[in-house]
Formats: sequence, structure tokens, C-alpha cells
Amino acid sequence: MWEPLKKGFKAWLQLEKSLSENSVQSYQHDINKLTQFLELIELNISPAEITLKHLQDFIKWINELGMTTTSQARIISGIKSFFTFCNSEGVCPNNPSYLLEAPKNSRILPAVLSFEEIEKIIAAIDLSQPQGTRNKAIIEIMYSCGLRVSEVVNLKLSGLYTNIGFIKVTGKGDKERLIPIGDEAVKQLNFYLETIRNHQKIAKGNEDIVFLNRNGGKLSRVMIFMIIKDLANFAGVEKNISPHTFRHSFATHLVEGGADLRAVQEMLGHESIITTEIYTHLDREYLRTTLSSFHPAYRRYHKN
Repeated sequence: MWEPLKKGFKAWLQLEKSLSENSVQSYQHDINKLTQFLELIELNISPAEITLKHLQDFIKWINELGMTTTSQARIISGIKSFFTFCNSEGVCPNNPSYLLEAPKNSRILPAVLSFEEIEKIIAAIDLSQPQGTRNKAIIEIMYSCGLRVSEVVNLKLSGLYTNIGFIKVTGKGDKERLIPIGDEAVKQLNFYLETIRNHQKIAKGNEDIVFLNRNGGKLSRVMIFMIIKDLANFAGVEKNISPHTFRHSFATHLVEGGADLRAVQEMLGHESIITTEIYTHLDREYLRTTLSSFHPAYRRYHKN
């Protein structure tokens, strides 16, 4: 009873609303979450039988899962679109989502690690193990470059330009950008490549991937998360951290040090929600100068 409507909803989004394929898929995922919730509570009802109370219980459920208010608001938008479609098709005479409210979009900033805490985490790495050398390179690069976890696991050998102090990553929306990389991060990366990766048997299809697991395959996001959690616990860092913590710390330390916000924006690969023209394109040398002047890891290396 749901599947035919899901297919019709997809066509409606594509043809009537002219949404991009990514947006269409996101809306479909939202409806799938709703039907998954109904299965979990063993409620076998059709879209026509859905009430506002059912939808409010669903929102309460995703909130308890730990989803941010931004994610919840996006899911509610998808749900509202679905029931608008159902209403236009005569399936739901009364739109149950009409009074469904999105949560207030309060911005809760993630934890920030001090430079000393990052040093403690790095010092906790067991370098007697092959994965220790790899993990040190991963953390140095995450903090040095402010990478997303997806950008770390998908980092390619063909995207390394360490001889000129840059790496190329593919961010959200498949947009590529060049990011300056510090000398210490380059040092640890090269050490990993030369002593560990170059001696591994590479799984097919992963020949260009930088960071590999012990089987020669690409690391997962969950694996990076677990590595960081374990190291933080071992180092005695009690903050609730994740891979994103290093990205947030990278930006926070730069801004607190006085770095130009436009340069930080450029390196993080963010776009303005109002207009991208606010942020001017910055040349590569200016980005390197910004990092060298304001990033603690860069100052640490050059003091040695």
C-alpha cells in the first residue's frame, strides 16, 4: 500500500517539482524512515490512515535517535511533501502533516579539542603496530586540513601534491578543492606510505586509496570513528568526540588565532547559504600563509 505511492511520489518530485536526483533520493529516504518506524511499532496502516499523532510520534523517535534539529527539519519537509502529494492524488483527503511542526533550529556546536588534547591523543597512538603509523597520519591530516571523514576515507594517491604542500579532496556535491597541508602532516603521511602502505597487498579497486585496512581495502567511516573514540579514551580525553571534532577544532583554532574567515571558509569547502559571492576566491599562497600563521600544528613543527 506504500510502495505504489512511493513510486508515484518519486515521479511527482521529478516531473512536477523538477527536483535534482539527490533531493529526490533524500525525500525517498525520509519516507522510508517513516515506514521503518511503523514496522518497528508494528503498526500496519496505509498512508490514508496516518494521523498527526502518528507523525508526531515518528518525530519524537528520530529525535531520540540523536538526529540534529537540522536533520529533523529536513525529514519533516520530506514528510510534508509526501502527504501533499497524497492529498493531491485524493489518497489522503485530510493532510495529516499540515500541523506538523519542525523543531527549532538551534545550533549546538560540537566539542572543540584544545591543542594539548590533540597532542595527547596523538601521543596515545601505539606506533609499534602498522595501524598505529596509519592512524597517526590520519589524525595529523584531519587536524591539519580540516577534512570531513568522507574526505579522509576517499583520499586518493592521485590527489596528493605534497611536493607543493597541497592535497585535493572531493567534498559534498562531488566538488573538488585543493587544501594546504602542513609539514608535520606530510611527514607522517609519507612515513605511512613508505613503511606500511607500499608493502601491503592492495584489494582490487583500492589501488588509488591512501588509507587502507589490514586487508588492503578502504576504511569505513565507522572504523575512523572507532579509532578516534578508542584513542581519546586511552588518552584520558573525556569529551564526546568524533571525526568531525578534528574538523571543528581545525576551524575554531584558526578563527580564534585571528585567521581570515574567508580563508577558513575556502579550506573547509563551505558555501554561503545566501550567496557564494560573499566569499572571494583566495589564491593558494594566501591559504598556506594563513595556516602557517595561525594553525598550532604548523607553529609546532617550525619550532622544532
